[in-house]
Amino acid sequence: AVTLASIKDKLIQRSIQSESPAGPFRVDSTTLVETLGIGEDIARLVVDTIASVLNSDPLVEAGFEGIDGVGVNVFDLVLWLYVQSYKRLLPRTHKDSASVADVWPSTSAFDGYLSALSPLQLVRSNSRRFMPSQADEEAHQLSYLQKHLANIVSLLAEALDGEGDESLVLPMARFEHLGFLLQFGERGSAGMPLIQASPFFANSDPDMPPAPVPASQVHEWLIQCIADSLEHITERTPAKENGPSSTSGSDQDATMTDTNANSSKTSTSARGIVFIEGVSKTSFVKQEADLKGSSIKVVNCHDSVIYILAPLRYATVYGCSDATIILGAVGKAVRVEHCERVHVIAASKRICIANCRECVFFLGVNHRPLIVGDNHKLQVAPYNTFYPQLEEHLAQAGVEASVNRWDEPLALGVVDPHDSLSHPAGVSDVQAETASRIDPDQFTNFLIPNWFADESSEGTKDNPFALPEAYKASQIRNNNNLGEVKEILGETSLEDSKKKELSSVLHVYFKDWLYVLVVKVTVFHAMIDLVVKVLEISVSCTAYRASKCTYISLCRMMTGADAHESLVSNCLHFLHFCLASSGTASSGTACFVV
Repeated sequence: AVTLASIKDKLIQRSIQSESPAGPFRVDSTTLVETLGIGEDIARLVVDTIASVLNSDPLVEAGFEGIDGVGVNVFDLVLWLYVQSYKRLLPRTHKDSASVADVWPSTSAFDGYLSALSPLQLVRSNSRRFMPSQADEEAHQLSYLQKHLANIVSLLAEALDGEGDESLVLPMARFEHLGFLLQFGERGSAGMPLIQASPFFANSDPDMPPAPVPASQVHEWLIQCIADSLEHITERTPAKENGPSSTSGSDQDATMTDTNANSSKTSTSARGIVFIEGVSKTSFVKQEADLKGSSIKVVNCHDSVIYILAPLRYATVYGCSDATIILGAVGKAVRVEHCERVHVIAASKRICIANCRECVFFLGVNHRPLIVGDNHKLQVAPYNTFYPQLEEHLAQAGVEASVNRWDEPLALGVVDPHDSLSHPAGVSDVQAETASRIDPDQFTNFLIPNWFADESSEGTKDNPFALPEAYKASQIRNNNNLGEVKEILGETSLEDSKKKELSSVLHVYFKDWLYVLVVKVTVFHAMIDLVVKVLEISVSCTAYRASKCTYISLCRMMTGADAHESLVSNCLHFLHFCLASSGTASSGTACFVV
């Protein structure tokens, strides 16, 4: 029978036959294809995934094209393969689950098994009090390691002369690979190397190779460390039998508690993860100076526009709906999960999309977007925005603007191996639904307001990711139409009464837009029709026909069934721009645009 130990032995043998310039015990994706019997795309994905979670390794430093030249360390690979058996913690069931199901029944096959994780049902059923907290997740992970630690240590150990567990030892180089799974350090710190936290190899002579440590000693020490950590987590986590308890103190882990629809919460967990939770019906901005950690989780946010304009290591978007979320440069990976009708704009090395529906992703990514789980009606498009610090943040995060693989999504099976909620009960592991490309005629730039920077200051002035020709041509057409309409309206004379009437109409719609950030397409077209009618009353027949045809053509290119608030925002900016050029806009109108 094929075991992980036998696979390890084969990989070690292959690594000896073709030694990597980056060091011993390394294999490339071709070796994985031959040894594991997987496809080339999956093999490269495995290597890249391991690179995304390592902190310090030649694989991390390798550029986009250099990964295969470096190869993945066999022991990191073996540990990664082993922990594929890990299952994430399930939400606790409601004490009266039958009543919840009766009030909020499953509405579609997508919702299916434990449908409370559908974002809208999540809010309606108030089920977030039963979601696991960060402390719960950490305890679950440590319990998994506690159970499997003996097997994990034995996979890293090598045998000396003799038989049995007493002959197994861990050289220092192999011992350090346990840092792939375990992190030591004070609360809120970046952590310390495993070798510094352990009592082993402390007095090693730098001129002499350190003596290996018996595997049994390593196992005993780690078991004690895990037990101490679990006890500490139990002490600092309040009981949640009847929902979350209130906590005090800045060092309490951020828990996924209930949030009022009109409140928002930002907190930082003990591991330095910034949580943004419960943002609803508002705009929310966080810049680099506002964040205390390098990783962020946007959780349970709805009907909002959220700007995270900072360099990050990891970013997670979970359980959000009807929102636009802009992420700065993310150096490791972005994960978007259990979201509905969300628009994500992200510059990142990698992105993973799991169990989402009707979402659009505007991407600048160095690696193929990964799509797993049960997804429906996803769309991808090239990156479409910028802000003054973007290029600086890209450099800090190590994201290359010259490489963008937004249009090469890789769809795996509908079952996410780490998520027991990834598909309705009874669905087989068939090929997952992939994402389609957004139509170039529906592609527009997203404008990020320059709130804090000086207009004249140096910085990013344009989208650093090159657009494909079809999308660039569509932009040029839209810009030409803008110029035509501006010219027509600029040459149009309006009576004072019509100026006031048109300004009043725009005020009404600007106010509506401010209250409802995600405007429905029907409302948007109603605004178009009303403005066109005002123009029809105001201008001559010839000017009206020209302006109406150009204007409607432009609007049709800017909108569609999947139009969202950024398109409306662009159109409102355009309307104000046209009115300003004809001397119609008032200072009051301008303040609504800003």
